[in-house]
Amino acid sequence: MRRRVLPGLPLSLGITLLYAGLIIALPIGALIFKAASLGPEEYWRIVTSGRALASYRVTVGAALLATAFNLVFGLALAWVLVRYSFPGKRLVDAIVDLPFALPTAVAGIALTTLFATNGWFGSLLAQAGIRVAYTPIGIMVAMAFTSLPFIVRTVQPVLEDLDPALEEAAQSLGGKDGEIFRRVILPLLTPALLAGVSLSFARSLGEFGAIIFIAGNQPFETEITALLVFIRLEEYDYQAAAAIASVLLFTAFLMLAATNILQARALRYTAKG
Repeated sequence: MRRRVLPGLPLSLGITLLYAGLIIALPIGALIFKAASLGPEEYWRIVTSGRALASYRVTVGAALLATAFNLVFGLALAWVLVRYSFPGKRLVDAIVDLPFALPTAVAGIALTTLFATNGWFGSLLAQAGIRVAYTPIGIMVAMAFTSLPFIVRTVQPVLEDLDPALEEAAQSLGGKDGEIFRRVILPLLTPALLAGVSLSFARSLGEFGAIIFIAGNQPFETEITALLVFIRLEEYDYQAAAAIASVLLFTAFLMLAATNILQARALRYTAKG
């Protein structure tokens, strides 16, 4: 009798495929089927309407800015948590996961309270002429808050596994700190950074609860695409909602596909190095 590496593999594989089909493939397939029920002209008219295009600009623009901020701040935070010891380190490490545990609506209310013109942070920023709540900046803040853990948690284990001998060898060869980071450490972190960036960007695109409280939700100004989809659902215009949602779906797929290609190239470069 042929021995299997994993006992019970057919059963576990079948359960996994069934779960993936019901939880992942079925909803996505239903969305695509609903959007495909529209004719090409009608579909194009809906997804390129002025309000839809404005929501794409707001959503993608804020998501890109939030992801860029998280790339820098998340990498710095992961570096501090791995390379330094300080009082309260465990608390800071636990707080990183707070956006995962906190309901997004609660996060949105908290951020609005903090960044409103009479809030703790908002009042100070208002004195400098900067408004956060009910502006595109508020959308970026909410996206950055909810998606930060993706970058920190993907980079942190890679930093922990880095061999200190690599840095010591570079230092012995006369490398400066900035040069060592750029030429030795950063290439090893690139695959993890790409994974974190793609997950952070995808989460920002689909974020809803944390944004609607702080955005103001003004059409053509602070209305995100997820909210426009929700509005179309409330109007019982399911085909238009599916069409607009499919744009977000395809954008996320393209982002993940591009990230996978870049990750593969980065891994090949690291292996050659």
